[in-house]
Amino acid sequence: MEYVYAALLLHSAKKEINEEAVSEVISASGTEVDSVRVKALVSALDDVNIEEAISRQVVAPATAAQAPAEPAEKEPTAEEAAEAKAAEEKGEEEAEESGIEGLGALFG
Repeated sequence: MEYVYAALLLHSAKKEINEEAVSEVISASGTEVDSVRVKALVSALDDVNIEEAISRQVVAPATAAQAPAEPAEKEPTAEEAAEAKAAEEKGEEEAEESGIEGLGALFG
């Protein structure tokens, strides 16, 4: 993320975005510079119009459609609640039994 911020900072300052400049900004922030990531960033931004990309990004969230709200879950019936509780209790009993068996295997 800091590499992208470095490029945006250089763009904002009307400076050329090159490997040396990005590396200087990164190191000035106290972060260790990864030259491979710097090269990849500069190469990726080579043919990008940053002003256009920024203006498109600012507009995109405002025009995005909102997702429909999730329907509320229905309340379980008394019978369904009782079945769920019985299944939970059975699972706890099985877990206890398997845990005890596992301890027995440790001590022979």
